Amino acid sequence: MREARIAVLGASGYAGAELVRLIVGHPGLRVGALAAERRAGSAMGDVYPHLRHLDLPRIQRIEDIDFSGIDLAFCALPHATTQEVVSGLPRDLKIVDLSADFRLRDAEAYATWYGRPHQAPGLQAEAVYGLTEVYRDAIRSARLVAGTGCNAITGLLPILPGLRDRVLDPDDIVISLATGVSGAGRGAKEAMLHAEVSEGFHPYALTGHRHIAEFEQEFSAAAGQPVTCTFLPHLLPQNRGILASCFVKGDANAIHESLVSAYKDELFVGVWPFGTAPGTRHVRGSNLALLGVVAARRPGRAIVFAATDNLLKGASGQAVQNANLMLGFAETDGLPSVALFP
Repeated sequence: MREARIAVLGASGYAGAELVRLIVGHPGLRVGALAAERRAGSAMGDVYPHLRHLDLPRIQRIEDIDFSGIDLAFCALPHATTQEVVSGLPRDLKIVDLSADFRLRDAEAYATWYGRPHQAPGLQAEAVYGLTEVYRDAIRSARLVAGTGCNAITGLLPILPGLRDRVLDPDDIVISLATGVSGAGRGAKEAMLHAEVSEGFHPYALTGHRHIAEFEQEFSAAAGQPVTCTFLPHLLPQNRGILASCFVKGDANAIHESLVSAYKDELFVGVWPFGTAPGTRHVRGSNLALLGVVAARRPGRAIVFAATDNLLKGASGQAVQNANLMLGFAETDGLPSVALFP
């Protein structure tokens, strides 16, 4: 099998570490370069001791990397910084971006939701949204893929088929979602201290989470009309995992049948039997998204559930899934499809 050399930019974050873990277990990928500005010069094993036994290159600054031998770069950098970085990378380099910088197709929408003009509008127009199950063909031929947000993919997968099949009311979508603390990244934050989050459960981004822009972009495309949804995330006091509970108007059986039909051939999306719901423990450590549908007590209404691992299907696993398509590997290569349990 041929080998592709990979650069991980932002290797010191949680998503960067997950990318390294997945790449070293991949039959066709090899870590060619690691970058992290504040950790430049360090060994990856000093940053993440669980990787200490691996033969990995030392961490560099991005500007010191020789990209001539790199086939694809994963950008696991903070939001609003990737635009400038990607603009300076070689034009023949394939890129999968895990930040929010290229997810929105509308430059004005980006400025509205992120509070600043996009610094690379040409690249923004070129980027393919990395929702593999929807944009698989475009991803295969893309140079730049924008990975979805972890909250976004967990809310999109259970709702999109029902909108496309017209069995779900586009004017009545409420998504309540709980996510593990690793979704906030590895940077030191007072609100993420153990004493601040353990033994508690609370909502955040009360006035409008930025992932709403992704929801409404993709919901509107699926429905063929503008869609406005209600979305409220909650912080779950556990390391990883997302559970979305989506309250919708429509026949529950028809919605379930729509999901089964849409995902019957998908490798990483499973639909549970009608009337059952998955939990985060059923996806932990896997690249799976598990969905369920139950009928609500009110006639003509349903609750649609989705569970993902935010660091895998929600970030690094999805990124490798897309890279596999871009590089011509089997879509499942290097990706765990069975959860860790217990």
